[in-house]
Amino acid sequence: MEKQIPWLLPWKSWLTAAILVVLLTAGGWLWWYFSPPDPYVQEVLAHQGDLAQGHAIFQMNCAACHGLQGNGRVGPSLWGVGTRKSDVALIYQVVSGKTPPMPQFQPSPQEMADLLQYLKSL
Repeated sequence: MEKQIPWLLPWKSWLTAAILVVLLTAGGWLWWYFSPPDPYVQEVLAHQGDLAQGHAIFQMNCAACHGLQGNGRVGPSLWGVGTRKSDVALIYQVVSGKTPPMPQFQPSPQEMADLLQYLKSL
């Protein structure tokens, strides 16, 4: 008689569970990817950013940690950040406060559009 371990499920159950996890994960990512951005993000993206204004905002709020030229100090280098992150991801990065020690920063939509324009120029 074969001894059965109670926590060990048959392979079909493991396969079913693995497929379910993959589908739930993919569904979550698809929902996040295709869901419309929040109103703040939509308003930021509707504005034309000004590079000079964005540079000034960066110098006042970001340069202490990210360096005068965005080359990194306490915070990471931001050179090429516009090629690594989407506009929406950059906006969330700036305003969310979810990446300590970076503080939460809530610029007006026009100021964020200006800052976004500058970040994409680095």
